[in-house]
Amino acid sequence: MSPADEPVLVVTTHPEEGAEAFARSLVERRLAACVQVLPGVRSSYRWEGRVETEPELRLDIKTTRAAAARLRDALPELHPYDVPELIVLPIVDGLPAYLDWVRTETTPTD
Repeated sequence: MSPADEPVLVVTTHPEEGAEAFARSLVERRLAACVQVLPGVRSSYRWEGRVETEPELRLDIKTTRAAAARLRDALPELHPYDVPELIVLPIVDGLPAYLDWVRTETTPTD
């Protein structure tokens, strides 16, 4: 398996409005095999000189390194934030059939 085919977990956040459509778009574009939308996140951060606290949804995106790179390139078009969170974490082990499914579902068909 090439490094590009390695499954990874991408973490991001999204405002509640539009999160489901964003998640679905990632799967439709084969940027993700699966996106879990997790409720109940409150993020505190400094933005433009002020400390902000906002409700958000966390998205766990199962994908591959290659698809994560495509996701990173598409994020400015797809995400409403000026600087969206995008953290890529390695998946060191898992059910082989599931990891194969992630690879299959994130392989472009065109």
